[in-house]
Amino acid sequence: MSSKGRVLVAMSGGVDSSVTAVLLAEQGYDVVGITMKTWDYSTSGGRSDKEVGCCSLESMNDARAIALRHGFPHFIVDIREEFGDWVIERFTNEYLAGRTPNPCVLCNTHIKWAALLRRADDLDCEYIATGHYARVRHDDARDRYLLSRGLDRNKDQSYALWGLPQEHLARSIFPLGEYTKPDIRQMAADFGLDRVADKPDSYEICFIPDNDYGRFLKDRVDGLAEEVSGGDFVLKDGTVVGQHDGYPFYTIGQRRGLDLALGERVYVTHIDPDTNTITVGPKEDLMQQTLTAREINLVKEPRLTDERPAWGTIRYNDAGAGCLVWQEDDDVLKVAFAEPRRAITAGQSVVLYDGDDVLGGGWIHEVGTAVDDEKAAAAQAVA
Repeated sequence: MSSKGRVLVAMSGGVDSSVTAVLLAEQGYDVVGITMKTWDYSTSGGRSDKEVGCCSLESMNDARAIALRHGFPHFIVDIREEFGDWVIERFTNEYLAGRTPNPCVLCNTHIKWAALLRRADDLDCEYIATGHYARVRHDDARDRYLLSRGLDRNKDQSYALWGLPQEHLARSIFPLGEYTKPDIRQMAADFGLDRVADKPDSYEICFIPDNDYGRFLKDRVDGLAEEVSGGDFVLKDGTVVGQHDGYPFYTIGQRRGLDLALGERVYVTHIDPDTNTITVGPKEDLMQQTLTAREINLVKEPRLTDERPAWGTIRYNDAGAGCLVWQEDDDVLKVAFAEPRRAITAGQSVVLYDGDDVLGGGWIHEVGTAVDDEKAAAAQAVA
């Protein structure tokens, strides 16, 4: 047993997780590699010419080969049932409710970390590690584990990790948080990881390798396309301007694929699943300034007792903006931005930062346009 402890490393077969495993071994940790099979390629539909993504046989073989070469054990575990029961079902149900889900955050929060920690306990591992570009540390004054942005702001993945509770952060290691992506590719070459050093990053949803979520929903929900087709596109005043293919196949802010000739560019501004109606309008109609988040997780502080300024992001790769945040109830956050933001979308996450530290986050449930002048001025303090 290494003096640094035993760590279970999630290995997808990509360059980031491969470098994570080898780097920790080089640093003196007792490494155990694990690859989690989250979905069955043969039932995912879409492209059929080649398996892609973290659950492909090629990726699993790459992870195993690296572990064997560098002298640490590697396991493959099947978590398709627990993954499907939560992530895929909620992903589907969110679209059917007219919202736009983020499956990676769902997976990290509810499935991946819990699954890793269970296997870590079985294998006597004190820690788990992943290839995320983020940082975690213990704050002695607060006696809390803090999550922070990765050094490489272009690759920072703290947005996808806001839901991790304290007990999970306490056992998590993110070795790549102190490096840039070019550093990691160079490190892979230096470690002799030729199989993965130049492997491109994957941006697909792991269970939708063709990136066609509409096709996935149609395949998964019998009769969905027929049931929801022919709904109305309407303007804000209710004027019908066309028919659509079904509300689950559109997202807030979408412009392409609407096939509407209205003399100006229009965007999806509202989705009503009860009436199968989609409201469209100009870009200005997408501007919102307030939101309500639920299913919250506070990281830096156990509770936000007073209104406070923060930096709020409303989607992955969002640059963010100054805002005022306060906790209205145990599981309700209110956020008021200094200026209106484009396409705040129910179903996505709002993640709040204090400098580089994640203050907390939650799932966006409601959006609004109005904010009083006092709150807007307070939010402007960090804008």
